[in-house]
Formats: sequence, C-alpha cells, structure tokens
Amino acid sequence: MAKPLLKSRTILEPFAQFNASSSSIRSLALFSTSPSETLIYVGTVSGKLLLLSLHHPSSNSSNSHNQESSSNNENRDNDDQIKFVRHMSISDCAVESIHVFGEIEKILVVSDGFIHFVDLELVKPVKKIGALKDVSFVARRLRSKGNEGFTKLTVGGGADASGGSSFLQRLGGGGGGRLNGGVVNDLPIDDNCVFAAAVGKKLILVGLVGRSNESYDSVAGQCGLIFSLPDMSTPCLKVLKKEYKVLMLVDNVGIIIDSQGQPVGGSLVFHGSPDGIGEMGTSVISLHNGKMELYLKKTGKCVQKIVFSVEGTGQRVIADDEDETGKVVVVATSSKVICYLKVPSEEQIKVFLRKKDFKEAISLVEELHDDGEITKEAMSFVHAQVGFLLMFDLHFEEAVDHFLLSETMQPSEIFPFIMPDPNRWSLLVPRNRYWGLHPPPAPLETVIDNGLIAIQRAIFLKKAGLETAVDDDFLLNPPNRDDLMDSAIKNLIRYLKASREKELTSSVKEGVDTLLMYLYRALNLVDEMESLASSENWCIVEELETLLNESGHLRTLAFLCESKGMSSKALAIWRILARNYSSGFWKDQTRINETSGEGVNIISGKETAATEASRILEELSDKDLILQHLGWIADINQVLAVRVLTSEKRSHQLPPSDVIAAIDTKKTEILQRYLQWLIEEQDSDDPQFHTSYALLLTKSALESYETEISSEAGTSKQINGLEPEKQSIFQNPVRERLQFFLQSSDLYDPEEVLDLIQESELWLEKAILYRKLGQETLVLQILAVKLEDNDAAEHYCAEIGRPDAYMQLLDIYLNPTDGKKPMFKAAVRLLHNHGESLDPLQVLERLSPNMPLQLASDTILRMLRARLHHHYQGQILHNMSRAVGLDANLARLEERSRHVQINDESLCDSCHARLGTKLFAMYPDDTIVCYKCFRRQGESTSVTGRDFTNDPVFKPGWLVID
Repeated sequence: MAKPLLKSRTILEPFAQFNASSSSIRSLALFSTSPSETLIYVGTVSGKLLLLSLHHPSSNSSNSHNQESSSNNENRDNDDQIKFVRHMSISDCAVESIHVFGEIEKILVVSDGFIHFVDLELVKPVKKIGALKDVSFVARRLRSKGNEGFTKLTVGGGADASGGSSFLQRLGGGGGGRLNGGVVNDLPIDDNCVFAAAVGKKLILVGLVGRSNESYDSVAGQCGLIFSLPDMSTPCLKVLKKEYKVLMLVDNVGIIIDSQGQPVGGSLVFHGSPDGIGEMGTSVISLHNGKMELYLKKTGKCVQKIVFSVEGTGQRVIADDEDETGKVVVVATSSKVICYLKVPSEEQIKVFLRKKDFKEAISLVEELHDDGEITKEAMSFVHAQVGFLLMFDLHFEEAVDHFLLSETMQPSEIFPFIMPDPNRWSLLVPRNRYWGLHPPPAPLETVIDNGLIAIQRAIFLKKAGLETAVDDDFLLNPPNRDDLMDSAIKNLIRYLKASREKELTSSVKEGVDTLLMYLYRALNLVDEMESLASSENWCIVEELETLLNESGHLRTLAFLCESKGMSSKALAIWRILARNYSSGFWKDQTRINETSGEGVNIISGKETAATEASRILEELSDKDLILQHLGWIADINQVLAVRVLTSEKRSHQLPPSDVIAAIDTKKTEILQRYLQWLIEEQDSDDPQFHTSYALLLTKSALESYETEISSEAGTSKQINGLEPEKQSIFQNPVRERLQFFLQSSDLYDPEEVLDLIQESELWLEKAILYRKLGQETLVLQILAVKLEDNDAAEHYCAEIGRPDAYMQLLDIYLNPTDGKKPMFKAAVRLLHNHGESLDPLQVLERLSPNMPLQLASDTILRMLRARLHHHYQGQILHNMSRAVGLDANLARLEERSRHVQINDESLCDSCHARLGTKLFAMYPDDTIVCYKCFRRQGESTSVTGRDFTNDPVFKPGWLVID
C-alpha cells in the first residue's frame, strides 16, 4: 500500500546572512571545523577568496533558535552568528571553483586556468601550480566506506560544470605515472586527496601528499565508458555524498544513478533548469530564479520552497556540508551569502503534530526511519506522542493503535486515565510529557468532559468564522458522552490485554491486571471478569474487594481470591452466594436469560456455588476448613459433598475418624459412600469401618423394605407441592449393595448385623450372615423354605462338599417347618440331580409315606439304576487298570531281557573310552555309556540331554545293532 503524499514542510530555515556588496560572488565552499562552527569560503569574480565563520548550534545542544529569530536574522545585513575573518587575493581572474582538502588542511582554488593552494585559515601565501595550465575544472575523488577500491569524482565544483558527449566515472588509482616528463614523487598519497583536473583536452589524476607542503604527484588510472548522451545535451553531475550516488541532470530532469551507472529510484523533475544543486539528508536542493526548492530523493516530491531576495542578475551558487555536519546549506547571490540550517527531525515532526496532522507526522517518521535519520526507539516515541494527542482529541481507537505500535511506551503511562492519583501505582507512572504537546494524563471522565467542552467552544468559534483544531466530524456531529466513555474503556482494555503479553516488572503487571478488572467492571463484562479472575493473574485483591462487593460481582471476587490462594475467603463468598440464592436476595445475572423460571434459576445458582466450592475443597488438605463447609454443600448436593471427601487431588487425605464424626447423621448416604470409598478404594481393613458400613446399609435396607411394603399396602404418605423426591447418590439399590458387601467382606461382625435384622424379612441377608457363622442348617432352611431357591440351596450343598448336606436338604424338602407342606417336587429334583451321591437306603428311610407312589417309584428306580451303573463303571475301571499294569510289567520284562553285543571297538557315547570288558549301561534312546559315566549322568538323563522323566520314550521294542 502506497504511503500518503507528504504535505509541504519545513526542512531548512534561514539562520544568518552576509552582505558582500563590494564583491561579486562566483563560487562557494564549506568546511566544518567543529559541530558548532563552519568555515565558508567565498570566491569572487575579482579573484579574491573570502573567509567567513558561521557559528550555529551543535546537534547535541538544545535547539535555541526558532522561526521568529530566524525571520529576524534574515532581515539583518550582518548577523552575530556569521563573521568575516579575512580575505586573500588569488589572481586577477574569477575564482571558478573551491575545493577543501581537510585531511591535509589545504584549499584548492581554480582561477585563471591554474590550480592554487592556500591553507584553511588563509594566512599563508598562495601556492600556484604552474605545471598545470588551462585547467577548466577539478573533480575530487571520494572513497566509499563500503568499497575502498572504488573512486568517485565530482565534476566542476558541484553541478556548475558541463561536459561533452561522454562521462568518466570509474577511475582506478595506481602509481608510477608521469606528468609532462616529471618524476613521480615517492611520498605516500592520502586516498582522500586525489583529484582529476581537466587540462585542455586531457584528464589528469593528481594525488596530494604531505600536510605542510604543496608536493603533488600524478596517478595513472583508467577510465571506461558507461553510457553516451547526444552531442547537443548539456548534462551536469552532482555527487550525493550521503549515499555515494550521483545525480545526473539534463535540463530540468534529474536521475540518480549508482556506481555502475544504473538508475536507482524514479526521476526528479524540477521546476525549470536548476542554477545549482545541493544535498540535505534525504532531499535534493534546486536553485532556480531566486528560489530554493527541496525534493525528496525517493518520491521526487517537492516538500519545501524558499524564496530569497535577489540583487542584480549575477550568478547564484549553492554549497552544502553533507559530508561533514550535514545540516548547513549556504546560498549566494551576486552580493549576498545566506546561511540555512536544517530543521531537526524532531521539530519537523512537531510542526505536523501541532497542526493535528497526525497522518503526515507518521508518514514523515516512517520516511526518516527508512532513511536512517531516526532510530526505532525514536519512532516508538513519536507513536506514543501521537497516541496521547489522539486521546485528548477523543479519538480513542486511533490512540490505542499508536500505543500498540510503540515498543518503548510503558503500560503504566495510561494508568492515570483509569485511576486518579494518588494510588498504589502513582510512582510507576513516568513523569514524561514527551514534547509538552498535550496535558498530563487525567481520568477518562475528565478527559472526555474537557474534550466535549472544547468541541462546544469550537462549534461557537466556527459559527463566528474562526478556524479551530477540532475534528470537523465532531463539529458536524457532536459525540455522545456515554458513547465516548464506552469507546475509551473498550480501547484501553484492548491496550491492557496486549500489554499482558509483554515483559513487565511485577509492579506493572499488578497494575495492568488490576486496572483491567476495573475496566471490565465498568462495562459489566462478567465473562471477561471471571475469566481474568480465574486464570493466572496479578490482580491486587485489596484494591478490588470493595469494588466487586459493592457492584455485586461476588463470583468474580471468589474466583480472584481462589487464584491468589485465599481459599478460606473464596469459600466464604461461595457460601454467601448459596445462601443468597436460596433466599432470593441475589440472582445469577448470567443465567437469568437461560432459564424459564425463577425457581430453576435459584436451584441452578445454588448448584453452581456448591460446585465451585467443592472444586476448591477437593484440592485442600485443611481438615477444619473442609469440614466447616461440608455441611452446606451437602445440603445442596450430596454428590458434591462425597466428591470433596473422596478426592484424590489433595496431598494428604483426611483423618477418617474426624470425617465420620463430622458428617450429619441424617446424611446416611454420604456416610455410606465415604465408608464404601475407604473400604473398596482405599483398601481399609479396619473392622470398625466394615461393621459400621454393614450396619448403615442394613438400616437403609430395612427402611427401604418398609417403604416398599407401605407402598404396596397403599399407606405411604405423600405431600404434593413440596420439594421433589430426593434422589439417591447410588445407582444400585441398597439391598443389592448390602448383599454384595455381606458376601465380599470378612471383616465385619455378622452377629451385630444379624441382631439388627433378626425380626425382619430380609431372608437372603440372613442366609448370608448364617453362612458366615457356619450355621448350615439355617442357611439351607432359608434358601429352601423361605426363599424357595432350589438352585441356591443345591449350590450351597456343593460348597459344603459332603454327601450328608444333600441328605439334610432332602429332609428339609420332605419335612419343612413353619407349617408348610412337603416340597415333593423339589425333593424329586434334588434326587434327580444328585441322587447318585445319596445312599438309597437312607433315602428310602426318609421318604414320606404321603409322597405319591409314582413319584417315589420313579425316583427310586432312577437311583438304583444310577447306583448299578456306577457299580459297573467301577468294575470296568478296575479291570482296565489291572490290564494296563500287566502290560506295563510285560514290557518292562521284555526290555530287561534284551541282549547287547559289545566288541573291542565299542566306545562310550559320553567319554568315548573303549568299553572292552567294562560295565556299561544303555538308555532308552539307544545311547551306551560306561558305568562311570552312568553314575555321573544319572539314570533319568542320557548323554543327549534328554530327560526321560519329563519326556519319556514310547516304543514297541528296542532295536540294537550289533
């Protein structure tokens, strides 16, 4: 995106002038002896050389001059700042050009076709170089700091000399040349004291040596053609010393070229053919018809015009000291020398800021920064200055945009806009009013009120025909105070949020976050307030507590206290909120629109308060604090209370005895869940906890059973319109949980539990307890008679593992208690499933005479058949076992009866010794070893490593190869 065009601005301002009415000026040159003094050399038509001394402020000193004093200086013929020192007669002809060689303290003057040398103070006699005749111009070599082997030459003392159809630019320095047959001087040549002289039709390179004499030497060089121009053109060259580039001027068009002759940038189109060209920083100065115009090198735009008085029609010349201080420009007419000083960049920027032309000011700053005239810190400084000016002009969004572009601005600088002095952070605010273009920062209310007053005053002045600095948009459409306040707060919030990402001191961080909370509260941004308070922050609770209390933002205060480790205070606030929700005194504004009724909102608010409090308590290990708040949380939500007690997030678990003692006895489910957690998840083996848990479950099971009975009988009491039925915190029914625990735990006291349910109808629970006590008969009676669970009864008999258990169960079926009839079907089922394990005689003895004969005959027949079947099976197994044993003995006998033939060549498979007449042994895998190896190896493992105990060999016989 292209930058906006720069408006006219003041880069140069007149500083002093000297009237040389007795002489007609032909040439100029400058030389700075110090940051505050510049020597001006004036060459006249009559051949004289004048020396003037100009005293001006240095770049490091304060800018004491201003436009008013400059105007006064311009109207005076002689000024105290410029003084005539002395003059010297060079020749009877005009002084065509002047060149200062400060390195050797010499002045080179071209006059009457000869080169003359004088000292800087014009006190020593003139030295004329007679060997060079018909010198028309001289161009001095300049060496670039970035390229020491490259030489650049100015032509004809600035832009006043004209050339032919070609130009020389690349001239290589060397040694060993001759000048008209003369011998080359062997003294060392200063690289910066080489110049080219046009002598007739020749171009001679000359190097100056020494600091106290006028010795010189010729230097051989080479030149090359870069480009050609038409023969009729009259070009001029001006070296731009700041960038080591050359401005080539033809008529009124100038082109800047680099060392290779390539154009850089666009063309500069002047208003007429210039009489002279100068350089000032990023600008090119053109003299034309008594006017001095400044053009930017990059854009070619004219940014300043200066008209100076002209006496007569003499030649006008210009000189600058861009290679020295870079801030002095001298213009001369035929009889007057006018000195101009560069306006400091700071002052140029201030001009735009005073005119409220902020866009132009920033464009100028960016240009100066790109050209290296100001630093990045200075650029940040200007952005901050513009931001403050825009703040007081009530353009808050643009102001914060500039604040954010400033890397040096401290967030504490905007604190006074938010909180009036004195405050905790007053000493952190820099007492820097920048350039004094805006009043000190004040609270936003004051800034806006003063701004609105200024707008009303401007409207009145506008009607009276007077111009004001107030924005025209505000004059046509005056802003509303509330809208301005809203915009100011939102944009300051934007700046403070961005500042949180910077590297700041702890004190500034505290101020940023605390004041950010102030601004959030001013706009009632509840979500942002709670987000900041609940995240990592540097807010000061003492500064915000009263404010948040009075505004009703207790949730934010609770989150803030929690983030600062003030858990006790945060919990107290949540407790207050829960109580206020219940009483209807305080409503959760963030949820009113999300619910359809006030009652739902109250319940939601209470749940929220309890949830947040429980979240804090889950991480605490402070027993007293936890138990202090456990009660009211349990009243709202028992699940949350259990979550607090059973949290694994805390570093140290709570003492179980203290927790159990603190739990309200009416909150039985909380106590049950806590004991269950201790037993099942914490692996507690304390019999007291197991017994207490069993008793609690038993009591709850009895209550649940009675409620079910009452409901079935239609005698339950229900009161419509009161609080809804309380839901259990457990998913499984209480009797299911009781039965599971009674079966799984062996650490509770079953007798205590049994005493509690002795008169109840909880028969399965009784069976489990009697089983724990080892009372098998009672267990079977309950399972078979009370519960009529035949499978469970038979399974229990299998657990006992004795045949008499089934007989005992059969007795219970045939002779039940409590006046029940015999359970013949169950008895027949038992005989059918397990009759083979019963003695038929005992069964017949126990069969009831009242049992139907058909059921008895079938049952007895099956028992007898099963008995006979088992008898036959036993005989078969016995005979088969005898046959297997006989076969094994026969196989063993056959193996032992085998013969093995050993000869003299037979070897032991282990030690490889000859067996001969030695004792030997043979393993089942046909390996043969001597008796000694057999003793060492053992009879179960052969030399191959095979263990016949674990890996036997099954073969019908042995094959022995003789």
